Amino acid sequence: MLEFYKTFEDGTRKIQEPEPGCWINAIAPTEEERYYLIEQIGVLPEFVKSSLDEEESSHMDYDDDFRQLLIIFDYPSAENEDDDSIDSTLPIGIVILKGYVVTISLYENWSILEMSQGRIKGMDTRLKTRFFLLLALRISQRFLICLRQIDRLSSRAETRLHQSVENDELIEMLGLEKSLVYFSTSLKSDEVTLNKIMRGKQIQLYEEDEDLLEDVMIEIHQAIEMCNIYSNTMAGTMDTFASIISNNMNIVMNKLTVITIVMAIPNIIFGFYGMNVQLPFPFVWFPSFV
Repeated sequence: MLEFYKTFEDGTRKIQEPEPGCWINAIAPTEEERYYLIEQIGVLPEFVKSSLDEEESSHMDYDDDFRQLLIIFDYPSAENEDDDSIDSTLPIGIVILKGYVVTISLYENWSILEMSQGRIKGMDTRLKTRFFLLLALRISQRFLICLRQIDRLSSRAETRLHQSVENDELIEMLGLEKSLVYFSTSLKSDEVTLNKIMRGKQIQLYEEDEDLLEDVMIEIHQAIEMCNIYSNTMAGTMDTFASIISNNMNIVMNKLTVITIVMAIPNIIFGFYGMNVQLPFPFVWFPSFV
């Protein structure tokens, strides 16, 4: 799917054909749409391929010959606050070239949706650097929202575990812990990319852009700290419940051992009187001391 947006004096609107200064949004482009981006818009083929690679990590790549900049930025793949399934992160490619800014991704995400609906204050498709920084700010804020959601899901699963230790809750906690690992890796990669942009060697930063970049860095640092705190807390919780399960198993095994010993006493006595040797009181089952 290809969509074209441009900012005018009265706001950002969707247009039918690409114009200089517009934003081209490509979501899961078909072969024909990829060909259009490469041949008509002029996006480098390797930039399109990297943007559509799910395993691509966040980085920045600049081509001196064609003067094109590719920024790969990771975003949380499950951003719906009402959705209990948070899986991992996915990359989105932002290509800055002469006359256009192009976003390429495999799936639609809430940050792009908010920008296409004009809900981002100060967005201007003609200001390419500011456009990327606003998108990065929305993505970093989405990370914070998803981290808070993970914390709520973890607290809910922990409450159920206090009542009864079941496999479903433990598996859910394991899934959340894995999501935090994905988040931590992506956030650190995004931070490295932003640090490269902050040095301003490959992308020009104006004074307002520098302030916006600082806001993005603050949000990213906060998300990284929250991710580390939640990871450590969840790891401690899992270890605690593992110790509780082990302790409960030891208690059960002790009780079973006592029961086994008690049940073995009659068998021991019967075994003695079944031997072919002389024993006291051979004609009674249990000796009487009266």
